[in-house]
Amino acid sequence: MDRFQAMRVFMGVVEANSFTRAADNLSMPRATVTTTVQSLENLLKVRLLNRTTRSVSLTPDGAAYYERCVRIMKELEEMEAAFQDAARRPQGRLRVDVAGPIGRRILIPRLCQFRERYPDVELVIGIGDRPVDLVQEAVDCVIRAGELADSSLVARRIGSLSFVTCGAPSYLERHGEPQSLEDLAQHHAVHYFSSVTGRNFDWDFVVGGVSTPVRMQGQVAVNDVDAYNACGLQGLGLIQPARFMALPHLENGELKEILPAWKPPPLPMSVLYPQNRHLSPKVRAFTDWVAELFSQCPLLNGSDGEGFTAGECRYPERPATYTVREMLDEENQLAGLS
Repeated sequence: MDRFQAMRVFMGVVEANSFTRAADNLSMPRATVTTTVQSLENLLKVRLLNRTTRSVSLTPDGAAYYERCVRIMKELEEMEAAFQDAARRPQGRLRVDVAGPIGRRILIPRLCQFRERYPDVELVIGIGDRPVDLVQEAVDCVIRAGELADSSLVARRIGSLSFVTCGAPSYLERHGEPQSLEDLAQHHAVHYFSSVTGRNFDWDFVVGGVSTPVRMQGQVAVNDVDAYNACGLQGLGLIQPARFMALPHLENGELKEILPAWKPPPLPMSVLYPQNRHLSPKVRAFTDWVAELFSQCPLLNGSDGEGFTAGECRYPERPATYTVREMLDEENQLAGLS
């Protein structure tokens, strides 16, 4: 007996509430429908349907079996659709949500590249750090930093951000430069607080291969990356920003790295999408493209960035002279900041 065919016949009888109508809907003889359901009951050794001359109804076992049949058939259809979609060109509306700095500094300057490759994809990009309910808000995927906390999402690792501990020369002239982690107790930091909990994030350093938190004191707290860096540049306290954002300021002397022997741990970057959806061609195309962007620059793929200059991170689709510094300048111009 073909079990999948038997399940379809059984579901057809339940949904039509009649053997005769099910036979018509399935283009099968009524006797075949009846025999198939009887054979299925014999196989399972339970009665699935109550039959009278006028109606058909589910038994408790039949109701449970029907629910599982629906689930199995839906998963089978999604699996088949995934392979059928793979042969199609990516197309349709793609809603993406991404944190501000990555969106403005990494994605937006190179969207023309994505559009050239996938002209039939309509991109809708939400930029922000707030938690997003992908199902309720019809978001296809999000790019986020940190470990996966929501078990209902699938994460594809695309890179890793390195961080640097630094301060403005004006701050270091006033307070001195710390020489050890213990010295940080005598210093102030600009705090970065969570938009969700309102709590300040502790600093972290890798000590003996283990991530070690350090609680800093400070009198200024923000929840925006650009504001955080701006406060550090003004000398309001030490900061621990992503290296790719701090690097131009480190090179021109506006910031100075401190405690280079103790590095902050890198932060994984991932594309997240619901696990109960097959990966459509448009989502697959986007995640592949983003992973390629991150892989092309050591500042975005896990390097600690030591000895690395802004001019060394180039993207092949741009002119050879297009550097991280020019990328940031372009972003500032787009934002009307320069």
